[in-house]
Amino acid sequence: MSILSKFDHLAQTYDRLGPADSNPLKVTFDRILSSTEGVINGRQTILLGTNNYLGLTFDEGCIEQSVAAVRSFGTGTTGSRVANGSYSGHRDLELAMAQFYGRRHGMVFSTGYQANLSMLSTLAGREDYLILDSDSHASIYDGARLGHAEVIRFRHNDPDDLFKRLRRLKDHPGSKLIVVEGIYSMLGDSAPLAEIAQVKRETGAYLLVDEAHSMGVLGATGRGLSEAAGVEADVDFIVGTFSKSLGSVGGFCVSDIDGFEVLRVACRPYMFTASLPPAVIASTQEALRRMIQEPGMRVRLRDNAERLYHGLSSLGFQVGPQASPIVSVAVNDNETAVRFWNMLLHGGLYVNLALPPATPTNKPLMRASISAAHTPRQIDTAIALFADIGQRLGVIPSREPVALVA
Repeated sequence: MSILSKFDHLAQTYDRLGPADSNPLKVTFDRILSSTEGVINGRQTILLGTNNYLGLTFDEGCIEQSVAAVRSFGTGTTGSRVANGSYSGHRDLELAMAQFYGRRHGMVFSTGYQANLSMLSTLAGREDYLILDSDSHASIYDGARLGHAEVIRFRHNDPDDLFKRLRRLKDHPGSKLIVVEGIYSMLGDSAPLAEIAQVKRETGAYLLVDEAHSMGVLGATGRGLSEAAGVEADVDFIVGTFSKSLGSVGGFCVSDIDGFEVLRVACRPYMFTASLPPAVIASTQEALRRMIQEPGMRVRLRDNAERLYHGLSSLGFQVGPQASPIVSVAVNDNETAVRFWNMLLHGGLYVNLALPPATPTNKPLMRASISAAHTPRQIDTAIALFADIGQRLGVIPSREPVALVA
């Protein structure tokens, strides 16, 4: 027996996915050519699984700002902000995020995962309650596990079930914090936030919305689902990431709640993690500026998302409940899913493969994420390839042969 023997079942599953050149968990990019294309196993490949929603990873302005920051401030901060101090960019970005969301306070974290880990483990303490949507991201569950609050799950996107669970806590002391997401990362569906905000008001709970996949995507100015649903005043905390629409890495939380600054010495993951390097801060600030000044990117993103979603749906694929930049195709079994993923990759298309139990429907998913930078031709090529492989594997009914777009 080894200390790692408890993971034997995972190792067996991992090994069954195949050798390195055809294993979804071992895929390596030889080169990245642009925000929508790369080279994998020597083959030029359309990238349809990057979460690069606005396509800003190769934006010239973001790159130049990043390079300038490296030359001025070096490659890293080599420690946490509590121990090593903040650079001017950290506070500038926090102010910019707070201003973007119309809030008084903002904190920046080294990853979006760390933002959820920090806030959820800290905001709700002993004798408090975290009420989580059952389909919440792993970072939300991990943040809940790290803290000391009692955790209660409600049925996914079900405000009535949320209300029932909060009503049972009516006479219990302690704060109640509801946690939902703007866009859920597996199926691309959104929370019924207006109804959830009403439950929040009626029960006196607090509300945190994770806008990781919805910032830059939803809302008139890109502030996410809270803005799109018209309930920003009901949202006490907004958490998000820089690794999607803003094309870098890092996380944030903004709020109007009094006393917010004490969290800097209460959030252990914030206190004891090295802060973001200057190059990342600089590119993120420029990406935020671009996102604010160029709303046309969101229009292109929406059009691209609808093109892929409706294209796959019309072929008979089982997709999520609504069009969004995350378009997932359900497959009945893991073996077919792995074959499907490999055939897509060999055909020049990279998507994500999600396997149970990490999927909400307990079915494997071919998960695509759309970018504003994708061209209609790239999306049509993806649809045609999905159709060809789906018919060959029996995932969708056979029809007339589908001509792949050149």
